[in-house]
Amino acid sequence: MNELRKPKRQSRKNARALRKNMTEAESKLWLHLRMKLLGGYKFRRQHPIGSYITDFACIPKKLIVEVDGATHGSKIEIIYDDKRINFLKSKGWNVVRYGNEEIYKNIDDVLDDIYAHLTELK
Repeated sequence: MNELRKPKRQSRKNARALRKNMTEAESKLWLHLRMKLLGGYKFRRQHPIGSYITDFACIPKKLIVEVDGATHGSKIEIIYDDKRINFLKSKGWNVVRYGNEEIYKNIDDVLDDIYAHLTELK
């Protein structure tokens, strides 16, 4: 079966755990995304794709929204994130990233940017 539809069992289990333990920034963004306030587009949170778990995914538009905390600036995390993004892009996904601070201080700008990406995608 298609790897996008049938993620590994461990990925599903990890995604469930992450849904219960979202960061404060993820929770703040999810409040807006879950209510379909961005043009009615539906998002899933902690959505597994292959062996990776994305923060938020709009499946019809193949858009992934990632929320980056402080650890994403380390050299090891940058290498991991690049590998992960390359995998997701190879599967046809578009990825946008926002830092925690952007979400805390400029949630409206973040939402406007996500909506712009959604409307640009076929």
